[in-house]
Amino acid sequence: QVQLVESGGGLVQPGGSLRLSCAASESIRSINTMRWYRQAPGKERELVATLTNGGNTYYAASVKGRFTISRDNTKNTIYLQMNSLKPEDTAVYYCNADWIGRLQYYWGQGTQVTVSS
Repeated sequence: QVQLVESGGGLVQPGGSLRLSCAASESIRSINTMRWYRQAPGKERELVATLTNGGNTYYAASVKGRFTISRDNTKNTIYLQMNSLKPEDTAVYYCNADWIGRLQYYWGQGTQVTVSS
């Protein structure tokens, strides 16, 4: 059973930056697609960014130009670099991934990001 463990969340002032990490318990070289979602209080979970095995990316309009999804295969880790943070970015952030040849999607436990002065 694959485990994904997020870290890097915290409290940051508006305009600040955070880098979220999602460490996988096995090699990420054969991940089909990796994703970051977020869920704010009282709202539905929304897709923030994706990165395919082929290197294609997608960003939600609300974060485009500010967030960057990336991977480090040597560390089996997926990242979300978040710059120019806004109060509306406050949410619990979750990583999600599926591996080539497997039908299951795996989720991390989430990490809280709070943007406030």
